[in-house]
Amino acid sequence: MSAKFKRYVLATLGSTVLMGLLALPAEAKPPADNPNAGQPLKPSDGAVINGRLDQIETTLDSITNSGDQCTACHNDTDLISSKHAQWSLTRHATGEAFLRGTSAGCSGCHSGGGFVARVTADPPQDPDEVTEGDPSPSRQDCRACHQIHVTYTTADWALETTAPVSLYAVTGTPVFNKGEGNLCASCHQPRREYPGDPDGDGIVTGISTHWGPHHGPQSGMMLGVAGSVSGEPGTHYKTNILADSCVSCHMGSNDMHNLDVDTSVCETCHGGEFDPSTYQDYIKGRLDVLGAKLVSLGVLSSYDESGHPTVTEADEPVAAALFNWLYIAHEDKSLGVHNPNYTEALLDAACTNVGCP
Repeated sequence: MSAKFKRYVLATLGSTVLMGLLALPAEAKPPADNPNAGQPLKPSDGAVINGRLDQIETTLDSITNSGDQCTACHNDTDLISSKHAQWSLTRHATGEAFLRGTSAGCSGCHSGGGFVARVTADPPQDPDEVTEGDPSPSRQDCRACHQIHVTYTTADWALETTAPVSLYAVTGTPVFNKGEGNLCASCHQPRREYPGDPDGDGIVTGISTHWGPHHGPQSGMMLGVAGSVSGEPGTHYKTNILADSCVSCHMGSNDMHNLDVDTSVCETCHGGEFDPSTYQDYIKGRLDVLGAKLVSLGVLSSYDESGHPTVTEADEPVAAALFNWLYIAHEDKSLGVHNPNYTEALLDAACTNVGCP
């Protein structure tokens, strides 16, 4: 262990030990190796403190074997602090959805610890295969994605999984396979696809306020599946330029951890100072028209962010239009960017069904 890092650790722990000693009641007794055993422990008992710090130093050296591994990550650069500061701005770091991790059906994605347990199980599990909730759920932090403190080297930046993801809830179980983006797709996949009219009576049942593909189905959108009509994988999925899919766009060349889209990546193909907002405004306009129609039909409360289904069943064409609106507006949230062709196909089908003005 480098002398600089050792001094830092020992100084920090030393001050902690000293403050602890000051907080002890007067009758507290020292350890047996204190030469003043039997006497009240005083902050001036430096031998005791030094002895404890020597033990800590030995332990630190034994943990890291060669002695220098810790400083590969914990050093005087801002490597960790900068990534942590960026990540702290994300919904993964600030949202309260992790509290759903106490439920078995939610633990494998909503809890950081539950996610790690699921993807590192032998064999790895789909989200619906988890049988127990996480009694102490955590947010998706560094440890959820990275193999922290396994080797105590930079190898610990490795992701917990990059295995291809079979979309278990979609007919035919299509496979999402885009490098490091597979980690994201492990959770960001549909939990439900459009059910159609299995009874053939023209009525779709089972609709609730939480109906739709479930939150975060972006991998399904990119593959062109799970809506009321079938589609094809989008260009943003098929291109080799975005080899890591989600990671390529949302972290960019500078490996930013705030997950904002790096639009400079878009310029590789689109040229210039590309701004996707023009197309997104177009899709938003179409969604508003469809949403207003669904509200007028009495199946949607509103077409803003708080809108949700107001019925438990609906005629099949109306139900399909409602599902597609929820898929695009509430769940995917890219306003067409993830898969423009499939987004428009879903909107076209919905408007054909309900007669958008």
